[in-house]
Amino acid sequence: MNIEDFRYYCLSKAGVTEEFPFDQTTLVFKVCGKVFALTGLDNPEFKVNLKCDPESSIALREEFGSIQPGFHMNKKHWNTVHVDNSFSDELFKELIDHSYDLVVKGLPAKLRNTLL
Repeated sequence: MNIEDFRYYCLSKAGVTEEFPFDQTTLVFKVCGKVFALTGLDNPEFKVNLKCDPESSIALREEFGSIQPGFHMNKKHWNTVHVDNSFSDELFKELIDHSYDLVVKGLPAKLRNTLL
């Protein structure tokens, strides 16, 4: 998966917006104002930070060396995915879906219902 495929896949999800909150080097994807994915545009390596629950985070890091602890505003349960040939587009989409679903589950019911 490349950055354009990643961008297209994120934007295909209900309620997702993209923005450049800091400068023109970081692309952030949000659902109802909550971040679920971000990537730097100034790095030659394609890396994506995705929200993750603690159990999945540990298992993914053990299985794939290209997944490392990520750091974001709240410094909790994020994975930095170094996109390379170690896993398929399908797995990468599953990681994006997981991140999106975690954020949606944390939204108030009224907001969640607008996404259905």
